[in-house]
Amino acid sequence: MSDSPKPVNFIRQIIDDDIKAGRHQAIVTRFPPEPNGYLHIGHCKAIWLNFGIKDDYGGRCTLRFDDTNPLRESQKYASRIEEDIRWLGYEWSSLAHASDYFDQFYEYAVHLIKNALAYVDSQSGDEIRRQRGTLTEPGMNSPYRDRGIEENLSLFQAMRDGEFEDGEHVLRAKIDMQASNINLRDPVLYRIRHHAHQRTGDKWCIYPMYDFAHGQGDAIEGVTHSLCTLEFEDHRALYDWLIEHLPVPSTPRQIEFSRLNLNYTVMSKRLLTQLVDLGHVAGWDDPRMPTISGLRRRGYTPESLRNFIASVGITRKPNVIEMGLLEKCIRDDLDPKAPRVMAVLRPLKVVIENYPESETELIEVPSHPQRPEIGCRQLTFSREIFIERSDYEDDPPKGYFRLAPGREVRLRHAYVIRCKEVVRDARGEPVEIRCDYDPETAGGQTPDGRKVKGIIHWVSASHAVNAEVRLYDRLFSVADPLGARKHDYLDALNPDSLQCLKDCKLEMGLGQADPQTRYQFERVGYFFQDSASRQDALVFNRIVSLRDTWTRKSQYSSN
Repeated sequence: MSDSPKPVNFIRQIIDDDIKAGRHQAIVTRFPPEPNGYLHIGHCKAIWLNFGIKDDYGGRCTLRFDDTNPLRESQKYASRIEEDIRWLGYEWSSLAHASDYFDQFYEYAVHLIKNALAYVDSQSGDEIRRQRGTLTEPGMNSPYRDRGIEENLSLFQAMRDGEFEDGEHVLRAKIDMQASNINLRDPVLYRIRHHAHQRTGDKWCIYPMYDFAHGQGDAIEGVTHSLCTLEFEDHRALYDWLIEHLPVPSTPRQIEFSRLNLNYTVMSKRLLTQLVDLGHVAGWDDPRMPTISGLRRRGYTPESLRNFIASVGITRKPNVIEMGLLEKCIRDDLDPKAPRVMAVLRPLKVVIENYPESETELIEVPSHPQRPEIGCRQLTFSREIFIERSDYEDDPPKGYFRLAPGREVRLRHAYVIRCKEVVRDARGEPVEIRCDYDPETAGGQTPDGRKVKGIIHWVSASHAVNAEVRLYDRLFSVADPLGARKHDYLDALNPDSLQCLKDCKLEMGLGQADPQTRYQFERVGYFFQDSASRQDALVFNRIVSLRDTWTRKSQYSSN
Protein backbone atom coordinates (compact mmCIF):
# COMPACT_ATOMS: atom_id res chain seq x y z
CA MET A 1 0.00 0.00 0.00
CA SER A 2 1.55 3.27 -1.09
CA ASP A 3 -1.07 6.00 -0.85
CA SER A 4 0.87 9.25 -1.18
CA PRO A 5 1.75 11.89 -0.28
CA LYS A 6 1.71 11.41 3.47
CA PRO A 7 -1.23 13.29 5.01
CA VAL A 8 -0.85 16.45 7.03
CA ASN A 9 -3.29 17.27 9.83
CA PHE A 10 -3.39 18.77 13.30
CA ILE A 11 -2.95 15.40 15.02
CA ARG A 12 0.20 14.61 13.06
CA GLN A 13 1.47 18.08 13.91
CA ILE A 14 0.97 17.31 17.61
CA ILE A 15 2.84 14.03 17.16
CA ASP A 16 5.66 15.79 15.28
CA ASP A 17 5.96 18.32 18.11
CA ASP A 18 6.00 15.54 20.72
CA ILE A 19 8.76 13.74 18.85
CA LYS A 20 10.84 16.92 18.56
CA ALA A 21 10.37 17.54 22.28
CA GLY A 22 11.54 14.00 23.07
CA ARG A 23 8.33 13.06 24.87
CA HIS A 24 8.09 9.60 23.28
CA GLN A 25 10.56 7.03 22.02
CA ALA A 26 7.87 5.39 19.91
CA ILE A 27 4.39 6.44 18.82
CA VAL A 28 1.67 4.05 19.93
CA THR A 29 -1.99 4.23 18.87
CA ARG A 30 -4.93 1.85 19.12
CA PHE A 31 -8.20 1.13 17.37
CA PRO A 32 -10.83 0.02 19.95
CA PRO A 33 -14.08 -1.17 18.27
CA GLU A 34 -16.94 -2.82 20.12
CA PRO A 35 -17.65 -6.32 18.70
CA ASN A 36 -21.41 -5.69 18.61
CA GLY A 37 -21.89 -5.06 14.90
CA TYR A 38 -20.04 -4.52 11.64
CA LEU A 39 -17.69 -1.61 11.06
CA HIS A 40 -19.11 1.21 8.94
CA ILE A 41 -17.40 3.78 6.77
CA GLY A 42 -17.14 6.15 9.72
CA HIS A 43 -14.76 3.65 11.31
CA CYS A 44 -12.61 3.87 8.17
CA LYS A 45 -11.55 7.33 9.30
CA ALA A 46 -10.29 6.06 12.66
CA ILE A 47 -8.65 3.03 11.01
CA TRP A 48 -6.94 5.20 8.39
CA LEU A 49 -5.76 7.61 11.07
CA ASN A 50 -4.51 5.17 13.70
CA PHE A 51 -2.97 2.56 11.44
CA GLY A 52 -1.63 5.20 9.07
CA ILE A 53 0.22 6.87 11.94
CA LYS A 54 1.64 3.49 12.92
CA ASP A 55 2.92 2.90 9.40
CA ASP A 56 4.28 6.40 8.76
CA TYR A 57 5.98 6.84 12.13
CA GLY A 58 7.30 3.30 12.49
CA GLY A 59 5.23 2.90 15.65
CA ARG A 60 2.67 0.42 16.93
CA CYS A 61 -1.10 0.18 16.73
CA THR A 62 -3.13 -2.27 18.78
CA LEU A 63 -6.46 -3.62 17.67
CA ARG A 64 -8.26 -3.76 21.01
CA PHE A 65 -11.81 -5.03 21.21
CA ASP A 66 -13.86 -3.12 23.75
CA ASP A 67 -15.72 -6.22 24.95
CA THR A 68 -17.14 -4.86 28.21
CA ASN A 69 -20.83 -5.55 27.50
CA PRO A 70 -21.48 -9.29 27.09
CA LEU A 71 -25.17 -8.70 26.35
CA ARG A 72 -24.45 -7.34 22.86
CA GLU A 73 -21.13 -8.77 21.73
CA SER A 74 -20.06 -11.89 19.86
CA GLN A 75 -17.03 -13.43 18.22
CA LYS A 76 -18.67 -13.32 14.78
CA TYR A 77 -18.53 -9.53 14.89
CA ALA A 78 -14.92 -9.56 16.10
CA SER A 79 -13.91 -11.87 13.25
CA ARG A 80 -15.61 -9.66 10.65
CA ILE A 81 -13.91 -6.57 12.09
CA GLU A 82 -10.50 -8.23 11.71
CA GLU A 83 -11.36 -9.22 8.13
CA ASP A 84 -12.48 -5.69 7.24
CA ILE A 85 -9.33 -4.06 8.62
CA ARG A 86 -7.10 -6.45 6.69
CA TRP A 87 -9.15 -5.91 3.53
CA LEU A 88 -8.58 -2.16 3.88
CA GLY A 89 -4.86 -2.90 3.78
CA TYR A 90 -3.82 -2.57 7.42
CA GLU A 91 -2.30 -4.89 9.99
CA TRP A 92 -2.22 -4.42 13.75
CA SER A 93 0.92 -4.69 15.84
CA SER A 94 -0.91 -6.66 18.51
CA LEU A 95 -4.40 -7.94 19.20
CA ALA A 96 -5.97 -7.27 22.58
CA HIS A 97 -9.32 -7.21 24.35
CA ALA A 98 -10.56 -5.11 27.22
CA SER A 99 -11.40 -8.45 28.84
CA ASP A 100 -7.67 -9.24 28.92
CA TYR A 101 -7.41 -6.59 31.63
CA PHE A 102 -10.49 -7.41 33.72
CA ASP A 103 -8.37 -8.53 36.70
CA GLN A 104 -6.28 -5.37 36.51
CA PHE A 105 -9.38 -3.18 36.12
CA TYR A 106 -10.85 -4.77 39.23
CA GLU A 107 -7.67 -3.97 41.18
CA TYR A 108 -7.80 -0.39 39.92
CA ALA A 109 -11.39 -0.12 41.18
CA VAL A 110 -10.33 -1.46 44.58
CA HIS A 111 -7.53 1.12 44.61
CA LEU A 112 -10.08 3.91 44.15
CA ILE A 113 -12.26 2.54 46.95
CA LYS A 114 -9.30 2.28 49.31
CA ASN A 115 -8.44 5.89 48.59
CA ALA A 116 -12.05 7.05 49.18
CA LEU A 117 -12.39 7.86 45.48
CA ALA A 118 -15.17 5.37 44.70
CA TYR A 119 -18.23 3.99 46.46
CA VAL A 120 -20.96 1.42 45.97
CA ASP A 121 -24.31 3.07 45.20
CA SER A 122 -27.47 1.06 45.91
CA GLN A 123 -29.90 3.37 44.11
CA SER A 124 -31.72 2.36 40.96
CA GLY A 125 -30.56 3.57 37.58
CA ASP A 126 -33.49 5.97 37.36
CA GLU A 127 -32.68 7.48 40.75
CA ILE A 128 -29.06 7.98 39.77
CA ARG A 129 -30.09 9.68 36.51
CA ARG A 130 -32.53 12.00 38.30
CA GLN A 131 -29.92 13.06 40.85
CA ARG A 132 -27.29 13.67 38.18
CA GLY A 133 -28.66 17.12 37.39
CA THR A 134 -28.68 18.88 34.04
CA LEU A 135 -26.38 21.12 32.04
CA THR A 136 -27.79 24.09 33.97
CA GLU A 137 -28.49 22.50 37.35
CA PRO A 138 -26.00 20.75 39.67
CA GLY A 139 -26.40 17.15 40.74
CA MET A 140 -27.33 15.78 44.17
CA ASN A 141 -25.17 13.55 46.33
CA SER A 142 -26.24 9.95 46.60
CA PRO A 143 -27.40 8.92 50.10
CA TYR A 144 -24.74 6.17 49.84
CA ARG A 145 -21.89 8.51 48.90
CA ASP A 146 -20.44 8.56 52.41
CA ARG A 147 -20.30 4.82 52.95
CA GLY A 148 -17.10 3.83 54.70
CA ILE A 149 -14.17 2.30 52.84
CA GLU A 150 -14.53 -1.12 54.46
CA GLU A 151 -18.26 -1.32 53.68
CA ASN A 152 -17.58 -0.33 50.07
CA LEU A 153 -14.85 -2.95 49.77
CA SER A 154 -17.11 -5.61 51.21
CA LEU A 155 -20.03 -4.68 48.94
CA PHE A 156 -17.83 -4.53 45.85
CA GLN A 157 -16.43 -7.99 46.65
CA ALA A 158 -19.98 -9.27 47.10
CA MET A 159 -20.90 -7.76 43.72
CA ARG A 160 -18.05 -9.68 42.18
CA ASP A 161 -19.06 -12.88 43.96
CA GLY A 162 -22.52 -12.73 42.40
CA GLU A 163 -24.49 -12.06 45.59
CA PHE A 164 -26.65 -9.35 44.01
CA GLU A 165 -29.03 -9.09 41.07
CA ASP A 166 -28.48 -6.96 37.98
CA GLY A 167 -28.98 -3.29 38.79
CA GLU A 168 -28.99 -3.79 42.55
CA HIS A 169 -25.69 -1.95 43.03
CA VAL A 170 -23.14 -0.05 40.95
CA LEU A 171 -19.68 1.29 41.68
CA ARG A 172 -19.34 5.05 41.18
CA ALA A 173 -16.34 7.34 41.16
CA LYS A 174 -16.42 9.90 43.94
CA ILE A 175 -15.58 13.17 42.19
CA ASP A 176 -17.92 16.18 42.32
CA MET A 177 -21.70 16.27 41.93
CA GLN A 178 -21.46 20.06 41.46
CA ALA A 179 -19.03 19.84 38.54
CA SER A 180 -19.91 21.85 35.45
CA ASN A 181 -18.87 18.85 33.35
CA ILE A 182 -21.67 16.37 33.90
CA ASN A 183 -19.30 13.46 33.20
CA LEU A 184 -17.52 14.22 36.48
CA ARG A 185 -20.68 13.90 38.59
CA ASP A 186 -19.78 10.59 40.19
CA PRO A 187 -19.90 8.50 37.00
CA VAL A 188 -20.68 4.78 37.17
CA LEU A 189 -17.55 2.64 36.82
CA TYR A 190 -18.94 -0.91 37.26
CA ARG A 191 -22.34 -2.55 36.86
CA ILE A 192 -23.67 -6.04 37.52
CA ARG A 193 -24.35 -8.25 34.48
CA HIS A 194 -25.20 -11.90 35.12
CA HIS A 195 -24.40 -12.93 31.58
CA ALA A 196 -21.64 -15.14 30.23
CA HIS A 197 -18.88 -13.29 28.42
CA GLN A 198 -17.74 -14.49 24.99
CA ARG A 199 -14.13 -14.81 26.19
CA THR A 200 -14.19 -15.05 29.97
CA GLY A 201 -17.31 -17.18 30.33
CA ASP A 202 -18.86 -17.01 33.79
CA LYS A 203 -15.74 -15.76 35.58
CA TRP A 204 -17.21 -12.28 35.97
CA CYS A 205 -20.66 -10.94 36.75
CA ILE A 206 -19.52 -7.33 37.06
CA TYR A 207 -18.21 -5.43 34.07
CA PRO A 208 -16.44 -2.08 33.75
CA MET A 209 -18.05 0.81 31.91
CA TYR A 210 -16.40 2.02 28.72
CA ASP A 211 -15.20 5.28 30.32
CA PHE A 212 -13.37 3.27 32.97
CA ALA A 213 -11.91 0.57 30.74
CA HIS A 214 -10.96 2.86 27.86
CA GLY A 215 -8.26 4.99 29.45
CA GLN A 216 -6.84 2.24 31.62
CA GLY A 217 -6.53 -0.06 28.61
CA ASP A 218 -4.64 2.71 26.82
CA ALA A 219 -2.30 3.11 29.78
CA ILE A 220 -1.62 -0.62 30.10
CA GLU A 221 -0.76 -0.83 26.40
CA GLY A 222 1.51 2.22 26.48
CA VAL A 223 -0.64 4.22 24.08
CA THR A 224 0.91 7.63 23.53
CA HIS A 225 -1.94 9.27 21.62
CA SER A 226 -5.49 8.11 22.28
CA LEU A 227 -7.39 9.35 19.23
CA CYS A 228 -11.18 9.49 19.40
CA THR A 229 -14.06 11.44 17.92
CA LEU A 230 -15.45 14.70 19.24
CA GLU A 231 -18.32 13.18 21.21
CA PHE A 232 -15.67 12.03 23.70
CA GLU A 233 -14.28 15.52 24.22
CA ASP A 234 -16.42 16.09 27.32
CA HIS A 235 -15.31 12.69 28.61
CA ARG A 236 -11.64 13.68 28.49
CA ALA A 237 -11.84 15.24 31.96
CA LEU A 238 -12.86 11.85 33.39
CA TYR A 239 -10.22 10.08 31.28
CA ASP A 240 -7.54 12.37 32.75
CA TRP A 241 -8.95 12.12 36.30
CA LEU A 242 -8.75 8.33 36.27
CA ILE A 243 -5.24 8.34 34.79
CA GLU A 244 -4.17 10.79 37.51
CA HIS A 245 -5.64 8.83 40.43
CA LEU A 246 -4.68 5.28 39.41
CA PRO A 247 -1.25 3.61 39.48
CA VAL A 248 -1.19 3.13 35.70
CA PRO A 249 2.09 2.36 33.90
CA SER A 250 1.88 5.24 31.39
CA THR A 251 0.08 8.51 30.70
CA PRO A 252 -1.74 8.56 27.34
CA ARG A 253 -3.01 11.79 25.84
CA GLN A 254 -6.55 11.87 24.48
CA ILE A 255 -7.04 13.93 21.30
CA GLU A 256 -10.38 14.37 19.55
CA PHE A 257 -11.21 14.78 15.88
CA SER A 258 -14.50 15.16 14.04
CA ARG A 259 -16.35 11.98 13.15
CA LEU A 260 -17.25 11.11 9.59
CA ASN A 261 -20.86 11.96 8.76
CA LEU A 262 -22.15 10.98 5.33
CA ASN A 263 -25.42 12.12 3.79
CA TYR A 264 -28.10 9.84 2.33
CA THR A 265 -27.40 7.25 5.03
CA VAL A 266 -27.24 6.78 8.80
CA MET A 267 -24.04 6.13 10.74
CA SER A 268 -25.46 5.11 14.11
CA LYS A 269 -24.77 1.47 14.91
CA ARG A 270 -28.08 1.36 16.77
CA LEU A 271 -29.97 2.47 13.67
CA LEU A 272 -27.99 0.16 11.40
CA THR A 273 -28.85 -2.71 13.75
CA GLN A 274 -32.50 -1.70 13.50
CA LEU A 275 -32.38 -1.72 9.70
CA VAL A 276 -31.03 -5.28 9.82
CA ASP A 277 -33.39 -6.53 12.53
CA LEU A 278 -36.49 -5.08 10.86
CA GLY A 279 -35.56 -6.58 7.49
CA HIS A 280 -35.22 -3.30 5.59
CA VAL A 281 -31.88 -4.61 4.32
CA ALA A 282 -30.65 -8.15 3.70
CA GLY A 283 -28.03 -8.05 6.47
CA TRP A 284 -25.01 -6.14 7.70
CA ASP A 285 -23.26 -6.74 4.37
CA ASP A 286 -26.19 -5.61 2.23
CA PRO A 287 -24.55 -3.52 -0.53
CA ARG A 288 -26.78 -0.55 0.36
CA MET A 289 -25.41 -0.42 3.89
CA PRO A 290 -22.57 2.00 4.75
CA THR A 291 -20.71 -0.88 6.41
CA ILE A 292 -17.25 -1.77 5.14
CA SER A 293 -18.54 -5.27 4.40
CA GLY A 294 -21.50 -3.85 2.48
CA LEU A 295 -19.30 -1.54 0.42
CA ARG A 296 -16.89 -4.41 -0.17
CA ARG A 297 -19.67 -6.70 -1.38
CA ARG A 298 -21.01 -3.96 -3.62
CA GLY A 299 -17.60 -3.67 -5.28
CA TYR A 300 -15.87 -0.72 -3.67
CA THR A 301 -12.09 -1.08 -3.50
CA PRO A 302 -9.82 -0.54 -0.49
CA GLU A 303 -7.98 2.14 -2.47
CA SER A 304 -11.17 4.10 -3.12
CA LEU A 305 -12.11 4.12 0.58
CA ARG A 306 -8.62 5.17 1.65
CA ASN A 307 -8.60 7.92 -0.97
CA PHE A 308 -12.03 9.04 0.20
CA ILE A 309 -10.85 9.39 3.81
CA ALA A 310 -7.69 11.17 2.67
CA SER A 311 -9.77 13.66 0.68
CA VAL A 312 -12.02 14.30 3.69
CA GLY A 313 -9.03 14.80 5.98
CA ILE A 314 -8.73 15.02 9.77
CA THR A 315 -10.08 18.16 11.44
CA ARG A 316 -11.98 19.15 14.55
CA LYS A 317 -14.79 20.80 12.59
CA PRO A 318 -18.00 18.73 12.43
CA ASN A 319 -19.39 18.46 8.92
CA VAL A 320 -21.43 16.22 6.65
CA ILE A 321 -19.69 14.76 3.63
CA GLU A 322 -21.48 14.47 0.31
CA MET A 323 -22.18 10.92 -0.83
CA GLY A 324 -21.13 12.17 -4.27
CA LEU A 325 -17.53 12.48 -3.05
CA LEU A 326 -17.44 8.81 -2.04
CA GLU A 327 -18.91 7.87 -5.43
CA LYS A 328 -16.38 10.07 -7.20
CA CYS A 329 -13.54 8.28 -5.42
CA ILE A 330 -14.67 4.86 -6.65
CA ARG A 331 -15.18 6.20 -10.19
CA ASP A 332 -11.71 7.76 -10.15
CA ASP A 333 -10.24 4.48 -8.94
CA LEU A 334 -12.04 2.25 -11.44
CA ASP A 335 -12.01 4.38 -14.59
CA PRO A 336 -8.31 3.87 -15.38
CA LYS A 337 -8.28 0.13 -14.65
CA ALA A 338 -11.73 -1.47 -15.01
CA PRO A 339 -12.01 -3.54 -18.23
CA ARG A 340 -14.84 -2.50 -20.54
CA VAL A 341 -17.58 -4.93 -21.54
CA MET A 342 -21.04 -4.63 -23.07
CA ALA A 343 -24.12 -5.65 -21.15
CA VAL A 344 -27.78 -5.15 -22.01
CA LEU A 345 -29.84 -4.90 -18.84
CA ARG A 346 -33.34 -4.49 -20.31
CA PRO A 347 -33.02 -6.37 -23.60
CA LEU A 348 -34.93 -5.59 -26.78
CA LYS A 349 -34.33 -7.98 -29.68
CA VAL A 350 -33.07 -6.68 -33.02
CA VAL A 351 -33.11 -8.80 -36.18
CA ILE A 352 -30.77 -7.59 -38.95
CA GLU A 353 -32.64 -8.91 -41.95
CA ASN A 354 -29.94 -8.47 -44.57
CA TYR A 355 -27.26 -10.17 -42.47
CA PRO A 356 -26.82 -13.89 -43.36
CA GLU A 357 -28.67 -16.17 -40.92
CA SER A 358 -25.88 -18.73 -40.52
CA GLU A 359 -23.02 -16.27 -40.42
CA THR A 360 -21.18 -14.78 -37.45
CA GLU A 361 -18.02 -12.72 -37.24
CA LEU A 362 -15.51 -11.93 -34.52
CA ILE A 363 -14.70 -8.33 -33.77
CA GLU A 364 -11.57 -7.69 -31.75
CA VAL A 365 -11.70 -4.62 -29.53
CA PRO A 366 -9.46 -3.30 -26.74
CA SER A 367 -10.44 -4.29 -23.21
CA HIS A 368 -9.59 -0.76 -22.06
CA PRO A 369 -9.25 2.27 -24.34
CA GLN A 370 -6.22 3.68 -22.48
CA ARG A 371 -4.52 0.45 -21.39
CA PRO A 372 -3.30 -1.61 -24.33
CA GLU A 373 -1.25 -3.77 -21.98
CA ILE A 374 -4.34 -5.57 -20.69
CA GLY A 375 -5.09 -6.81 -24.20
CA CYS A 376 -8.19 -7.20 -26.32
CA ARG A 377 -11.44 -9.09 -26.20
CA GLN A 378 -13.53 -10.61 -28.97
CA LEU A 379 -17.15 -9.75 -29.66
CA THR A 380 -19.34 -12.06 -31.71
CA PHE A 381 -21.60 -10.31 -34.19
CA SER A 382 -24.63 -12.12 -35.61
CA ARG A 383 -27.98 -11.59 -37.30
CA GLU A 384 -29.88 -11.35 -34.01
CA ILE A 385 -28.70 -9.06 -31.26
CA PHE A 386 -30.04 -7.40 -28.12
CA ILE A 387 -30.02 -3.67 -27.45
CA GLU A 388 -31.24 -1.68 -24.47
CA ARG A 389 -34.97 -0.99 -24.45
CA SER A 390 -34.20 2.68 -23.79
CA ASP A 391 -32.23 2.83 -27.07
CA TYR A 392 -35.42 2.66 -29.12
CA GLU A 393 -38.28 5.20 -29.23
CA ASP A 394 -41.37 5.23 -31.42
CA ASP A 395 -41.63 8.99 -31.22
CA PRO A 396 -38.19 10.27 -30.22
CA PRO A 397 -37.91 13.64 -28.45
CA LYS A 398 -35.62 16.38 -29.63
CA GLY A 399 -31.98 15.51 -29.03
CA TYR A 400 -32.60 11.75 -29.08
CA PHE A 401 -30.00 10.20 -31.39
CA ARG A 402 -30.71 6.52 -30.86
CA LEU A 403 -32.87 4.08 -32.80
CA ALA A 404 -36.32 5.10 -34.09
CA PRO A 405 -38.47 4.26 -37.13
CA GLY A 406 -36.48 5.04 -40.30
CA ARG A 407 -33.44 6.20 -38.31
CA GLU A 408 -29.88 5.00 -38.32
CA VAL A 409 -27.66 4.27 -35.36
CA ARG A 410 -24.18 2.81 -35.01
CA LEU A 411 -23.64 -0.39 -33.05
CA ARG A 412 -20.56 0.14 -30.93
CA HIS A 413 -17.47 -1.49 -32.50
CA ALA A 414 -19.66 -2.76 -35.37
CA TYR A 415 -21.99 -1.54 -38.10
CA VAL A 416 -24.56 1.13 -38.78
CA ILE A 417 -28.12 -0.22 -38.77
CA ARG A 418 -31.41 1.35 -39.90
CA CYS A 419 -34.81 0.60 -38.34
CA LYS A 420 -37.30 -0.77 -40.89
CA GLU A 421 -40.11 -2.36 -38.90
CA VAL A 422 -41.29 -2.84 -35.30
CA VAL A 423 -42.96 -6.04 -34.05
CA ARG A 424 -45.27 -5.43 -31.10
CA ASP A 425 -47.03 -7.45 -28.43
CA ALA A 426 -50.75 -7.40 -27.64
CA ARG A 427 -50.30 -4.22 -25.60
CA GLY A 428 -48.53 -2.46 -28.44
CA GLU A 429 -45.11 -2.61 -26.80
CA PRO A 430 -42.09 -3.22 -29.07
CA VAL A 431 -40.74 -6.79 -28.72
CA GLU A 432 -38.56 -6.92 -31.84
CA ILE A 433 -36.96 -4.35 -34.11
CA ARG A 434 -36.24 -5.32 -37.71
CA CYS A 435 -33.33 -3.53 -39.32
CA ASP A 436 -30.89 -3.56 -42.22
CA TYR A 437 -27.17 -3.05 -41.77
CA ASP A 438 -24.65 -1.30 -43.98
CA PRO A 439 -21.70 -3.70 -44.52
CA GLU A 440 -19.52 -0.75 -45.57
CA THR A 441 -19.61 0.75 -42.08
CA ALA A 442 -17.57 -1.84 -40.18
CA GLY A 443 -15.19 -0.58 -37.51
CA GLY A 444 -16.57 2.94 -37.43
CA GLN A 445 -16.25 3.58 -41.17
CA THR A 446 -18.75 5.67 -43.15
CA PRO A 447 -17.38 5.68 -46.71
CA ASP A 448 -19.99 8.08 -48.07
CA GLY A 449 -19.22 10.63 -45.36
CA ARG A 450 -22.66 10.62 -43.79
CA LYS A 451 -22.80 11.39 -40.08
CA VAL A 452 -24.42 9.00 -37.61
CA LYS A 453 -24.61 10.65 -34.21
CA GLY A 454 -26.03 7.81 -32.13
CA ILE A 455 -23.82 4.97 -30.88
CA ILE A 456 -25.41 2.21 -28.81
CA HIS A 457 -24.14 -1.01 -27.22
CA TRP A 458 -25.38 -4.51 -27.98
CA VAL A 459 -24.70 -8.22 -27.49
CA SER A 460 -25.23 -11.16 -29.80
CA ALA A 461 -28.47 -12.95 -28.96
CA SER A 462 -27.07 -16.45 -29.46
CA HIS A 463 -23.78 -15.76 -27.68
CA ALA A 464 -24.93 -13.72 -24.68
CA VAL A 465 -24.59 -14.86 -21.08
CA ASN A 466 -27.67 -14.56 -18.88
CA ALA A 467 -27.27 -12.86 -15.51
CA GLU A 468 -29.15 -11.15 -12.74
CA VAL A 469 -28.08 -7.55 -12.30
CA ARG A 470 -28.78 -5.66 -9.09
CA LEU A 471 -28.95 -1.91 -9.43
CA TYR A 472 -28.06 -0.49 -6.04
CA ASP A 473 -28.67 3.14 -5.22
CA ARG A 474 -28.63 5.32 -2.11
CA LEU A 475 -30.40 3.79 0.85
CA PHE A 476 -32.36 6.97 1.68
CA SER A 477 -34.09 9.35 -0.69
CA VAL A 478 -33.22 12.49 1.30
CA ALA A 479 -29.82 13.83 2.24
CA ASP A 480 -30.58 13.97 5.98
CA PRO A 481 -32.77 10.98 6.92
CA LEU A 482 -32.85 12.01 10.57
CA GLY A 483 -33.64 15.65 9.79
CA ALA A 484 -35.26 17.45 12.69
CA ARG A 485 -36.69 14.08 13.78
CA LYS A 486 -40.21 15.23 12.93
CA HIS A 487 -40.73 11.90 11.20
CA ASP A 488 -39.45 8.37 11.58
CA TYR A 489 -36.18 8.06 9.67
CA LEU A 490 -37.51 4.84 8.14
CA ASP A 491 -40.03 6.95 6.21
CA ALA A 492 -37.10 8.35 4.24
CA LEU A 493 -35.95 4.96 2.91
CA ASN A 494 -35.47 5.05 -0.85
CA PRO A 495 -37.96 2.63 -2.45
CA ASP A 496 -35.66 2.42 -5.50
CA SER A 497 -32.49 1.63 -3.58
CA LEU A 498 -32.50 -1.84 -5.17
CA GLN A 499 -33.80 -3.00 -8.52
CA CYS A 500 -33.24 -6.66 -9.40
CA LEU A 501 -33.16 -7.21 -13.16
CA LYS A 502 -33.47 -10.79 -14.37
CA ASP A 503 -32.37 -12.22 -17.75
CA CYS A 504 -29.89 -9.50 -18.50
CA LYS A 505 -27.63 -10.21 -21.48
CA LEU A 506 -23.87 -9.92 -21.05
CA GLU A 507 -20.84 -10.48 -23.25
CA MET A 508 -19.97 -14.16 -23.48
CA GLY A 509 -16.57 -13.68 -21.79
CA LEU A 510 -18.20 -12.72 -18.50
CA GLY A 511 -19.30 -16.31 -18.04
CA GLN A 512 -15.72 -17.27 -17.19
CA ALA A 513 -14.66 -13.95 -15.69
CA ASP A 514 -12.57 -13.58 -12.56
CA PRO A 515 -15.11 -12.87 -9.79
CA GLN A 516 -12.75 -10.31 -8.24
CA THR A 517 -12.59 -8.17 -11.37
CA ARG A 518 -14.59 -4.97 -11.50
CA TYR A 519 -15.99 -4.01 -14.90
CA GLN A 520 -17.34 -0.99 -16.63
CA PHE A 521 -20.51 -1.97 -18.44
CA GLU A 522 -20.26 0.50 -21.31
CA ARG A 523 -22.79 3.35 -21.06
CA VAL A 524 -24.25 1.81 -17.89
CA GLY A 525 -21.90 1.90 -14.89
CA TYR A 526 -19.35 -0.07 -12.90
CA PHE A 527 -20.20 -3.60 -11.78
CA PHE A 528 -18.86 -6.39 -9.58
CA GLN A 529 -19.89 -9.99 -9.04
CA ASP A 530 -21.92 -10.51 -5.89
CA SER A 531 -20.67 -13.00 -3.32
CA ALA A 532 -23.73 -15.15 -4.10
CA SER A 533 -22.84 -15.29 -7.80
CA ARG A 534 -22.11 -18.69 -9.38
CA GLN A 535 -20.85 -19.58 -12.82
CA ASP A 536 -24.24 -21.07 -13.68
CA ALA A 537 -26.17 -18.21 -12.05
CA LEU A 538 -24.26 -14.96 -12.41
CA VAL A 539 -25.20 -12.01 -10.23
CA PHE A 540 -23.63 -8.59 -10.74
CA ASN A 541 -23.96 -5.59 -8.44
CA ARG A 542 -23.83 -2.04 -9.68
CA ILE A 543 -21.07 -0.34 -7.74
CA VAL A 544 -21.83 3.13 -9.04
CA SER A 545 -23.31 4.74 -12.13
CA LEU A 546 -21.07 6.40 -14.69
CA ARG A 547 -22.26 9.85 -13.66
CA ASP A 548 -23.58 11.51 -10.53
CA THR A 549 -27.27 11.63 -11.38
CA TRP A 550 -28.23 12.57 -7.81
CA THR A 551 -26.47 15.93 -8.01
CA ARG A 552 -28.26 16.70 -11.26
CA LYS A 553 -31.60 15.67 -9.78
CA SER A 554 -31.11 17.91 -6.75
CA GLN A 555 -30.14 20.81 -9.01
CA TYR A 556 -33.25 20.33 -11.12
CA SER A 557 -35.51 20.09 -8.06
CA SER A 558 -34.15 23.37 -6.69
CA ASN A 559 -34.87 25.29 -9.91
